[in-house]
Amino acid sequence: MAKPAPKAAAPAAGGAKKSGGLFLALAILTLLAAATGGGIGVQLASTVKQVVVDQAKAAPAQIEAPQLRYSGDLILEPLKPVLANLAAPASTWVRIEGAIVFKNGALPNPQVAAAEIREDILTYVRTLTLSQLEGPSALQNLREDMTERAKLRTEGKLTELIIETLVVQ
Repeated sequence: MAKPAPKAAAPAAGGAKKSGGLFLALAILTLLAAATGGGIGVQLASTVKQVVVDQAKAAPAQIEAPQLRYSGDLILEPLKPVLANLAAPASTWVRIEGAIVFKNGALPNPQVAAAEIREDILTYVRTLTLSQLEGPSALQNLREDMTERAKLRTEGKLTELIIETLVVQ
């Protein structure tokens, strides 16, 4: 029985050599992969940095003066808030704050025109229903309708009516 014991010990020693070699190979491959990844990372970082620097140099050439929607001779006259209930449902209230835009000197008395436009807005809002204020295009339609009424009131001297806030409660 003494002979089988040395045979069992010999394969265990050979297996330890194989697992040690495998461990060494895995360690070398891991270090190689880490070095390769680090090198690629440094290269990509420098490439990205160079692209950002190039874009920053090109950006001032592309920036132009922003196009203004209005020229310098226009005046903005704020309107007092309009608070009114809707036609249906009658318990629903609307608060609108806005302003009118017109050319300097086009309106002889802008405060009077603003008060008249505010009165027209109040009259118009009282004819609306809640369903006319719902949906994606409702605000655009409301703005266009109120601008048209304001232009009629000022005989076309008004450039635009701006809705600053609209609260439905």
